[in-house]
This record gives sequence, C-alpha cells and structure tokens, in this order.
Amino acid sequence: MPSDQSTWLIAVPQDGDAEGLLPELTSKLHQHSKSTGVAELAIPSFKTGTLDSLIALSEELPKQDAFFTATVAKTVDTLRNLLNNDPAKLVQHVLVNEQSVDDYILGGWKWNSGRYGVQRSLREMVDVLNKEMASIDNVMKAKLNNYNLVKGSLVQMQRKKTGNLAVRSLVGVVSKEDIIQDSEYLETCFVAVPKTLVKEWNLKYERLTNMVVPRSSSHIASDSEYALFGVVIFRRVHDEFVQKCRENKFIVRDFVFSEEQIAKQEEELEIADATEKELWTELLRLSRTNFSESFQILVHLKVLRLFVESVLRYGLPANYTGFAIRPEPKYTKKTLSILINHFSYLGPRSSGRSKKQSTGEEFAGEYQALMEQEFFDFVLYEVPWIVL
Repeated sequence: MPSDQSTWLIAVPQDGDAEGLLPELTSKLHQHSKSTGVAELAIPSFKTGTLDSLIALSEELPKQDAFFTATVAKTVDTLRNLLNNDPAKLVQHVLVNEQSVDDYILGGWKWNSGRYGVQRSLREMVDVLNKEMASIDNVMKAKLNNYNLVKGSLVQMQRKKTGNLAVRSLVGVVSKEDIIQDSEYLETCFVAVPKTLVKEWNLKYERLTNMVVPRSSSHIASDSEYALFGVVIFRRVHDEFVQKCRENKFIVRDFVFSEEQIAKQEEELEIADATEKELWTELLRLSRTNFSESFQILVHLKVLRLFVESVLRYGLPANYTGFAIRPEPKYTKKTLSILINHFSYLGPRSSGRSKKQSTGEEFAGEYQALMEQEFFDFVLYEVPWIVL
C-alpha cells in the first residue's frame, strides 16, 4: 500500500488516446476527492540499452533512491533546526526553483534536458545524478559540522554566564572592590553557600580553619539557590579551608580576578557570537539552495526508475505516459482502488514482470530487491512529502 504521506509517480504504456487519459483519470479521482492533485509527468524516451544493463540498474536504483531520499530529508532537518522548528519559516525555505514542492511536481513537470541530456545512456545519467547528490551530501556534512563546532563553542561560553552561582562564571559578578589587593599573605576566597545554609555559614566560617580573618565575610550576590560570599583567609590555609568548606557543603569557587582576562573573555564571546551568526546565515542559504537541487535530483531519479521498470515490465516501444498524483490522505485507499481498476487492462502485459519475480528460489538472492517490491498493473514510485 503506497503511503498517504507521499506523492505518487506512476507510468503506463502509451496506448491509444494518450491525451485523453489525463482528463479521464482526473475526472474519476475528483469524483471522490476534489483535493486530490493529478498532473501529467513527462517521461522521455531514453536509450534503453541491453536487458542485462536494465536489470542491473533495476537492482541498483533502489539503493540510490534511499540515499537520495535520505539526503533530502537531512537537508530539511538542517533547515528545521536552523529555524527552531518553526513551520511558518520552514515553508518559506523548502522551495524548488522558488516554487512549492507540489507546484514543482504537479505544475507540468519536465525532464531537465539541458542538464541531463537524453542522448546519454541510462547508466551515464544515473552516475551523473549520483555524483551531484554525493557532492551535495558531502558539502552539507562539512558545513554542518563546522557550524556545530562553532555553535557548541558559543553555547559553552554562554553557559558559563548562566546557571546558578555554584557553577556559572563569576566574571561580571565579582568586582575589583570585592578582592583584597596586593597582599603577600592574604587572599579572598569566594564561596557559594546554599540558601538553606546561609545562617550556618555566618556562624561557622570564622572557625572552619585557623587564620580566617574575623568578620571578613561579605555578601556579593544571590540567586534562587545560592548566596555568594567573599571571605579573607591566609594563603597558607587555602587547601585546608577548601576541604572544610566541602565537608560543610559550602562550594569554594576557583576564581582569580583579572581585568585583562575579563576583557579577553568578552572579546572571545563577541567573536564567537558574530562567527556563529555568519555561519548560520551561510548554512541557511546553502541548505535552501541544496534542498532545491537535491529534490530535483531525487525526482529525476524517480523518473529514471519509472522508465527502467516500465521497459522491463511492458517491453518496447519505450514510450510511456507518466502521472503525478497527490492523494488526499483520508481517500488514499479509494484513490489506489480507482487506479487499479482504471489500469486493470494492463494486467496481461505487466504480469510477465511480476511472474519473473516469483519463479524459482534461485532468483531470490540476485533479485531480492525486485522481489520485495509491491506490484500493480502500473508502475508506481513515491516521493515523500516534506513534513513541516
């Protein structure tokens, strides 16, 4: 059963009144759902090549299809993450040649002969498509990794300025006036005290060790969880004081006040922030462009699959009519039923291909991918919808 979240690309042999087939099919489908999209899909008459080459391509194309589909999906995920999962913004970027995906497929789709000349063999065209998609995938990976590194570094810097007083950077919290200056023997320690233990701190701090300067505790800042105190001690008891604080659940912050270091950190944060914004803009622009490119490549590969399968199923002459159908989800089964009934006359012609898939277990290994396909009297492949 084809998915109700995809556009169906189908192909049938060009028999009799090919021009009348589209309005006839559209009329039948619209009897049950006016919102079902139906459009012609022009399938060129490619060079068929040999039977062996067609079978080889038929085996290979599903793997390429999966890779192409995954590349498109990853590009959409990148856009979605860059735009903070905002569907209203995402819809403005998942465009193909500045038009919606539906308009691209259902707006009279044609093969891009200027880019993929039909004079080439099927193998050459598959190789060109694969090379282009692999290039897009590699570029996206490199750019995304680079952006994630810079973004991660920025987040780490910003995280130092957030959180409670037990973990956040004390730059901007502690000022020069909070520190004892130019003393050979004395130093100021900064201690984050849980708010529930502030009273205990005031009672205990002078006696935690020897050589704590009496009445030197001063309140510097508070948040919802901790109060930050500065206390003056002799340098020689620093390690013992830290240990005693730890035993009493007071957290001594490792902080050395340096105006030069503060200025350097602020500069690094500004540079990281500017770099992240620049790379975000570049990655957004690249993702938008590569979505358009990769989606077109994917549809061209789907059309090649339609052609290859049609030749193997219906034989020559290699003239086929294609349709793009966007089913209304709640009428998917009915839409498929109409298609099956409408093209039932193709049963005798298409049965040969499906019988080949079930003749003898010796074919199971070599043609496993082909045997796993769901067969109808018409050829059908799906283009997944872009979920906003």
